[in-house]
Amino acid sequence: MALTAAAQVKLRKRLARAIAGGGPNGHPWIWRDAIAGAPRLPDGEVVLVADPNGRPLARGFWDARAPIAVRVLAGPEADLEATVGERLRAALERRLHFIDRRETDAFRWVHGEGDRLPGIHVDVYGRAASVRYDGGGARGFYRGLPARLAATARALGLGVDVVVERRRRAGRDETDEREGAATTVAVVGRMPAGEIEVREHGLRFGVDLAHGQKGGLFLDQRENRALVRALAPGRRMLNLFAYTGGFSIYAAAGGARETVTLDLAAPAVAAARRNFARNALPLDHARFVVDDAFRFLETEAAAGARYDLVVSDPPSFASSHRARDTGLRAYRRLHRLAVAVTAPGGTLCAASCSSHVDRKAFLETVEAGARDARRRFTLRELRGAGPDHPVLPNFPEGDYLKFAVGVL
Repeated sequence: MALTAAAQVKLRKRLARAIAGGGPNGHPWIWRDAIAGAPRLPDGEVVLVADPNGRPLARGFWDARAPIAVRVLAGPEADLEATVGERLRAALERRLHFIDRRETDAFRWVHGEGDRLPGIHVDVYGRAASVRYDGGGARGFYRGLPARLAATARALGLGVDVVVERRRRAGRDETDEREGAATTVAVVGRMPAGEIEVREHGLRFGVDLAHGQKGGLFLDQRENRALVRALAPGRRMLNLFAYTGGFSIYAAAGGARETVTLDLAAPAVAAARRNFARNALPLDHARFVVDDAFRFLETEAAAGARYDLVVSDPPSFASSHRARDTGLRAYRRLHRLAVAVTAPGGTLCAASCSSHVDRKAFLETVEAGARDARRRFTLRELRGAGPDHPVLPNFPEGDYLKFAVGVL
């Protein structure tokens, strides 16, 4: 980890109050177009950020290629080694305070900017931790992080034997999450062979650290899955973009009359079947479908199929600001089709994981989709991620997950 500020970068404008380090409510990102000149620095280099007059404001690390040139860590005089160590420890202590590890041993340890450790995400799956870096700057700055994670976990009584990293393949962007864009390697301990089993609210799930997207379990939806369990008794439930069946498992455990688990990826649907078996849930009222969600919904609507509880948790339809308008249209179409198969009086749970679509715009796609289907969506609750995915007031970009629960 590079810890000595070897270079100074100057801001074009007076942004002292706008950035973290320059004030208590500052933002942790400095965009490239806010920097005067074009410094040639390696990824991860510690930089001293100064105002146009050269007055030091903050310290952070440099990214040579990303639009976010500097991620700010602290004020200009901070000891960055101590700062990172203290924040890693504090983040884990907070999680261990509110997570009952007898029931749940999978959670997010570090949520990047939300834990004032910009550019990294660390997820715990049982005795393993998985690290993801947001860009080359973060990867360069946090060198040595895996060993520090293992040591911090041991010091706080959390057994972590394995730390893995997601690494981009040659020619792929660091943040590219598409199939085949990254590989996962063990940097502390040995990569587990096949799936490991983790617990979430007492339910059991398989996690494939080597091949599974985000490990095979999207931890940010944990509390929303628990809500679906409470909504499920006696209901016929449809789980769209189900991946390894998390919402279906909770619904079945909650007493759903029937579950339909749909995903385009056959390996994900096969993993969902295994998760049903792990939890000794009967398969006679569980249906597993490998299909495109839009095509499936159109077919079901034409056949007059109706579900009492529909969960739609698609991948991001707006992975960049430029894709926002296209994404909004895709959400509206999806919600029209989902509404069409939701029974009168039924519940629709519609999710979005795109940070480029805010809560207001997302809700508008749900309401517009319902109108297109000649139905009315009555919002009961708008939720986000669980408490292990904290959102800071000065960093609204961290409020990426929307989970709208409403009645039709």
